[in-house]
Amino acid sequence: MRSANPTAMPHTPLPRSGILALIALCAVWGYTWVILKEGVRFADPWDYATLRTLPGAIVLFAIAAWRGEPLALRSPRHVFILGLWQTTAFNGLVSWALVSGAAGKTAVLVYTMPFWTVLIAWPVLGERIRGTQWLAVALSAAGLLLVLEPWKLQGTLAANTLAVLTGVSWAVAAVLTRRWREHLAVGTFALTAWQMLLGGLVLAAAGFFLSARPIEWTPYFWFLLLYATLFGTVLGWALWFYVLKLLPAGVAALAVMAVPAIGVLSSRLQLGERPGTIESLGMLLIGASLAVLSWTALRNRAAARSH
Repeated sequence: MRSANPTAMPHTPLPRSGILALIALCAVWGYTWVILKEGVRFADPWDYATLRTLPGAIVLFAIAAWRGEPLALRSPRHVFILGLWQTTAFNGLVSWALVSGAAGKTAVLVYTMPFWTVLIAWPVLGERIRGTQWLAVALSAAGLLLVLEPWKLQGTLAANTLAVLTGVSWAVAAVLTRRWREHLAVGTFALTAWQMLLGGLVLAAAGFFLSARPIEWTPYFWFLLLYATLFGTVLGWALWFYVLKLLPAGVAALAVMAVPAIGVLSSRLQLGERPGTIESLGMLLIGASLAVLSWTALRNRAAARSH
């Protein structure tokens, strides 16, 4: 439908470089789920989370300095709390979940983050659930029920619950970032580096007390670690910031929902994971929910620009 405003800007195509960066981002982050699953074979989950987080923070600090971003924090307390949710809880819980959980299913459950964000933003930010968001909530709730299958008392229930809690921690971090925007006034790379460093130090402390086995320093583990750090963390965040610079946030959010789908496909091809019929249906419902949420956000932004 054409805009009723005669002075509206004509439609401009999305930049090719932004689209290519988005495709690369989905591929890198999607395959990272296989890398994360494989890594916990060689290291305790807390150690593996620490080893891919702290080096990544150092590289991001270097990028921030190269870009000329100020590194001083206005409120270390807020950034530390954000790091606890975004880095400590997220990386620790997801590594723990992958010890016994399937990589593809874990990816889908973690990417319920937008669903939890909508629920948490209602009481914390006063953003009420409206219109098609209710449809997304219903689809996600039904999908979660089918994927978790609580009526089956299997060992994977604990892993699935940890994956869901990972998505919740990610959502809490997203809501806190929006609520504390004035306290987090540093560059995007610097902020990411600080919360990864502070959260990674807590991960290291947790690993010191909780790790139950030594790390197996094999060549394959070095490859996994390098991929998780340089591609899954550093390149992934760099591509994400680049995408957000060139493409509308709603388009980026909708397209990045391909990440869990790639995670499911790559884990099926490399790890031989075969979700059951009920699990697959649940994943499809969760995917539909995320698509509805992203499409709603994109439509709301377009409506806001037209007024």
